[in-house]
Amino acid sequence: MALKSFIQVHSDSHFPIQNLPYGVFKPQPGGEARPGVAIGDFVLDLSAIANAGLFDGPVLKNSDCFVQPSLNKFLGMGRPAWKEARATIQKLLSFDEPTLRDNGSLREKALFPMNKVQMLLPIVIGDYTDFFSSMHHAKNCGTIFRGPENPIPANWFHLPIAYHGRASSIVISGTDIIRPRGQGHPTGNSPPYFGPSLKLDFELEMAAVIGPGNELGKPVDVNEAADHIFGLVLMNDWSARDIQAWEYVPLGPFLGKSFGTTISPWIVTLDALEPFACDAPKQEPIPLPYLTEKKSRNYDISLEVEIKPTGQEHSSVVTRSNFKHLYWTLTQQLAHHTINGCNLRPGDLLGTGTISGPEPESHGCLLELTWNGQRPLSLNGSTRKFLEDGDEIIITGCCKGNGYNVGFGTCSGKIVPAPL
Repeated sequence: MALKSFIQVHSDSHFPIQNLPYGVFKPQPGGEARPGVAIGDFVLDLSAIANAGLFDGPVLKNSDCFVQPSLNKFLGMGRPAWKEARATIQKLLSFDEPTLRDNGSLREKALFPMNKVQMLLPIVIGDYTDFFSSMHHAKNCGTIFRGPENPIPANWFHLPIAYHGRASSIVISGTDIIRPRGQGHPTGNSPPYFGPSLKLDFELEMAAVIGPGNELGKPVDVNEAADHIFGLVLMNDWSARDIQAWEYVPLGPFLGKSFGTTISPWIVTLDALEPFACDAPKQEPIPLPYLTEKKSRNYDISLEVEIKPTGQEHSSVVTRSNFKHLYWTLTQQLAHHTINGCNLRPGDLLGTGTISGPEPESHGCLLELTWNGQRPLSLNGSTRKFLEDGDEIIITGCCKGNGYNVGFGTCSGKIVPAPL
């Protein structure tokens, strides 16, 4: 019999009992932050479950990981703790389990309507790395800036290219993004442009949340890398294309990227995503041995981006893509990140880079969708080359099939004017 919760969950919900993503929330403003999981339209307070002594397995018994203001301690405990917690929570929420179902006092302490709580960043992010793992995105960007003859550099097919981003400016979904200021390309003999970015863009990404990590000097084997990935979040890695284009040679992105990155509040675990695993694209040439996997897997996660233009009531879907289009897998990204001995730590974030598909409607950013502003988008009567002040971006992601959904909720943010 299929798993079923005693809490009523709508068939369209992203958060059935098969999902149980983790987040951190406050029940009311000014309250204490605590870990929770999403179930239907409710948040289950894991600190209440822990204080009731219901995490009684050999790994979690007497642990204080669920009375912390972040998930970092739990992440660092590794897969045995994750599996034990998932099994315990699924049992407690099952329709035929009376422990929580029939305890009105405990239910009142432990279950909160999702629309009443304040969601916070679920992890303390020490380091953030952004990869460049979509072949379609790499090809489109290369064609735009260098022409179609040789759009993808030769090294791209041999290693998952990345740069280290700014962890301090990662914000939770719903946070306004202030339009950045910076320099842009000079015109003729004039000095460089300085002012608010004129080419502000979104980037449809996802990010892996690191679990135990590794010791300095000890790489992670690519076939064991999944044990170091707790789960995934949606990500919008906002990008100021004009600032980026002027600054990125020779050392890569800086002010064009570091002003803001938005993530969704719920971390969907790899265990929940397992039924939606699929083969990754064939890689040619075959990667070097340290990147060659016994089984190379992606996940079938449908992704959408909507733009709600400033002053308009309704949003328009501008992108429909899928996580399965990524060329480099999460595990290859992690293995490459550590091959030089770099140590990852619990709560570190690895962004995938823009997730573009092969079709024009699956392009993951405005740079591609408008071909660097040459082909403006039509949005309910208005047009966009790049984002205007007041525009809101809404990213959703969901796995569908097997009689239920495993979703991520939304990752949203609105552009507000640059400071005077």
